Amino acid sequence: MPKSKVRKKTVYTPPPRKQTAQAARAAGPSSPIYVGVMLGFMLLGLVWLVVNYLAGDKIGFMIALGGDGTGFNYNFVVGFALIIIGLLMTMKWR
Repeated sequence: MPKSKVRKKTVYTPPPRKQTAQAARAAGPSSPIYVGVMLGFMLLGLVWLVVNYLAGDKIGFMIALGGDGTGFNYNFVVGFALIIIGLLMTMKWR
């Protein structure tokens, strides 16, 4: 039986990559100030919620935000918004 001819395959060479200035620059670690602000937002939100529970009915601006029990309590919105801002900042933290 006759043998079939073996075909030679060309070696694959990937196309040359173009490096942009932005891709060539490696991102370094985050500034300690950024980390401090990030943690500060989270802690401030936590402190806001704790103070709202413990003494919210005695603090004037917290009563104005709805801490008197008659309507919607915006203190929860402020506290959780501060915590969420801090958590969103963690996505940019390196």
